[in-house]
Amino acid sequence: METTKILIGYAVYVPVALFLTFYVSRTLFKNSKVYMLDIFKGRDEIASATNKLFETGFYLLNLGFALMILKINLYEDKYQDLIEALSYKVGGFSIYLGLMLFINLYFFFRGKRKANQQPRSAQFPPTIVGQ
Repeated sequence: METTKILIGYAVYVPVALFLTFYVSRTLFKNSKVYMLDIFKGRDEIASATNKLFETGFYLLNLGFALMILKINLYEDKYQDLIEALSYKVGGFSIYLGLMLFINLYFFFRGKRKANQQPRSAQFPPTIVGQ
């Protein structure tokens, strides 16, 4: 019976972790495009590319962590233990996602601040034709 409860736990945890990851990522990177455009002074191509790279890294880190902590141990054959294990897993993963969100925001604000401190000519030097 314990194996059945663990499989139920996996069947609940994996979709919840995937949903949380995709929801946070979609919200963060849809709204971070504005910061990227500001950092790169309206250069849409480089802003979009950088934003996409951040998004890919975000998915890899968070999905990897969600799968890494997947293991569920039940010490007794009770549904109460399953609910408590799931709440611990989902709660811990939510805290981790929140930290990752704020770390990404920190990098966006840091990039914006550095872009505003540099003179425009120092950011994008002109290209020399023929080199």
